[in-house]
Amino acid sequence: MKIMKFLSLVTLILLVVSCNKNGVTKKPIKTELDSVSYAVGMDVAKNVKASFSEFDNDLFIQGFANASDSTDILMDEAKAQQLVRAYFQKKQQEDMAKKQEEAQKNKEEGTKFLEENKSKEGVQTTDSGLQYIVLKEGTGAKAAATDKVKLHYHGTLIDGTVFDSSVDKGEPITMGANQFIKGFTEGLLLMPTGSKYKLFIPSDIGYGANPRPGGAIKPNATLIFDVELLEIVK
Repeated sequence: MKIMKFLSLVTLILLVVSCNKNGVTKKPIKTELDSVSYAVGMDVAKNVKASFSEFDNDLFIQGFANASDSTDILMDEAKAQQLVRAYFQKKQQEDMAKKQEEAQKNKEEGTKFLEENKSKEGVQTTDSGLQYIVLKEGTGAKAAATDKVKLHYHGTLIDGTVFDSSVDKGEPITMGANQFIKGFTEGLLLMPTGSKYKLFIPSDIGYGANPRPGGAIKPNATLIFDVELLEIVK
């Protein structure tokens, strides 16, 4: 949807709200069109919140009213579209710069953490930079990358934030050993069945600068996993 059309939808909603001194009229949803109308309102509101930290409703409605009756218009349409495009381009650049700054900070904090961690008792470091501690050494076979494994894991950030945990969910997972992030797979293949290791995974063998959007894992985050290899699934 084009920006100006999107903003027009928002204007309609704000206009209705502003004209009702008691707020939005509460109506029951009875028909399919009622449902669609309500859903559009929800969707637009969500996009407004995501797009604007501050917004002048009065000027927004004034612009809508002026364009509707073609009176007292303060700028032409081409200028209006140019302003909106410039605003969103600037916002996109600012958001990108903020994300890059956050990613650099996460990288530096992770590097510092791993540098301090590597000298702690029991910590071993591989050529890739993966660090691990053997919490319990099993006696079974080691998995190959092509094997399917059953395991428990508990994943946290270096500040202790839990981002995922089969332990908390109360159910182990079964996956191919090579279907995890690189650092996790590397650590997993070191473990005899029955073992429990703690893995410290640098971002470049983790999710790097592009973790799943909206999740707790931020760009360039260092990850910590407690992993227990339960069995190799035949």
